[in-house]
Amino acid sequence: MIAPWLVLIFAAPATEWKLEVQQLTFGPKNHFFGYIGHVKNIPWNGNGRYIVALRTGFQDRMPAPSDAAEVVLIDTLRGNRETVVDHTRGWNFQQGTMFYWNPRAPDTQLFFNDRDPKTNHVFTVLFDIAKKKRIREFRCAGTPFGNSGVAQNGGRFLGLNYGRLARLRPVTGYPQAFDWAREEAAPASDGIFLVDVASGASRLLVSYQTLAELVKPRHPDVAGKHLFINHTLWNRGDDRIYFYLRGDFDVPDRRLDIPCTIRPDGTGLTAHTLHIGGHPEWETGSRIIGSVDNRQIVYDVDRQEVVETIGGPEVFPKPGGDVALSPDGNLLVNGYREKDSNYYVVFRRRDGAFARTPGFAHPGRTSGELRVDGSPNWNRTSDQILFPGIAHDAGHTRQLFLIRLR
Repeated sequence: MIAPWLVLIFAAPATEWKLEVQQLTFGPKNHFFGYIGHVKNIPWNGNGRYIVALRTGFQDRMPAPSDAAEVVLIDTLRGNRETVVDHTRGWNFQQGTMFYWNPRAPDTQLFFNDRDPKTNHVFTVLFDIAKKKRIREFRCAGTPFGNSGVAQNGGRFLGLNYGRLARLRPVTGYPQAFDWAREEAAPASDGIFLVDVASGASRLLVSYQTLAELVKPRHPDVAGKHLFINHTLWNRGDDRIYFYLRGDFDVPDRRLDIPCTIRPDGTGLTAHTLHIGGHPEWETGSRIIGSVDNRQIVYDVDRQEVVETIGGPEVFPKPGGDVALSPDGNLLVNGYREKDSNYYVVFRRRDGAFARTPGFAHPGRTSGELRVDGSPNWNRTSDQILFPGIAHDAGHTRQLFLIRLR
């Protein structure tokens, strides 16, 4: 049962509205969705009845290959009763298992990642909650990658090598997952993969070797760096993909962090000179929301320039947080950290009204592989936001909370 936690009322320009915050899940086990709700990654299924989540018995260490998390459905029509429908060994605390409801069958079909316990090969699952079974597994024996982003209109998904990520950016990888090119700095056999859902056919969309050659003129120090990719984001029209090419990410004076775009047919590969900070979110067409110079902005990837500023410092004190645009495009939520607490700002674009929650403290979970990021996720009707937090219970468990817009 959802328990009211607090109500915040904020007098916004020419109107008044409120955010009601409630705890959704409870211990003793931990519950979390994982990935930020940008690119319309929505925890609710198509008809809004079920919320999907991972459930684990621990949160004090990264998962070992043998640690299977429970895939649970939270039934919002039956007192938020939880049902375990499957298990996965391909997950972490920051991104979960890359849950995505299938845009072509959102009422019943769900994508998530898993790994083979014998080989440590990562693969992607398509699960049907009505049939109560996996209806497909997308496996690639030579280059075993997992889903890193489903096209917003369905039919295709992108893939990354989560073994490489476990080695180079542990918070986004699956510990000890198989990495077929671990000795190579910029392998020709690894990069971003593209999968056709209907046929199961996959291809390498762009390789690390190609990307290294692309950025070398401006970044000659790319030579020898072991490269990896984070945040492969489809835009709302599914004709552009935004991602970060990274290397030496934890070494400030050597860090490589280059935003890039590419079209799903492989054309238009571009390394951008202006770095868009935070966790960007596509708006419409070629416009993407992010942060520059401590401003929440809109950047046009085709024109390669900032074309709009959203709100101001009084609205977004830390625009580099986790941002998600509501499905209807009118509301932007920003989850950001101050000291040991996460805060959420909800901004209404049509009139500039905004509201802010109080802080949700998570001491000891502010950095590293076990941190609790803001990670806001919209529902399908643009009036609720799911987010993770630390509960005020005996075990300080990781739980899911709801923001309701009233």
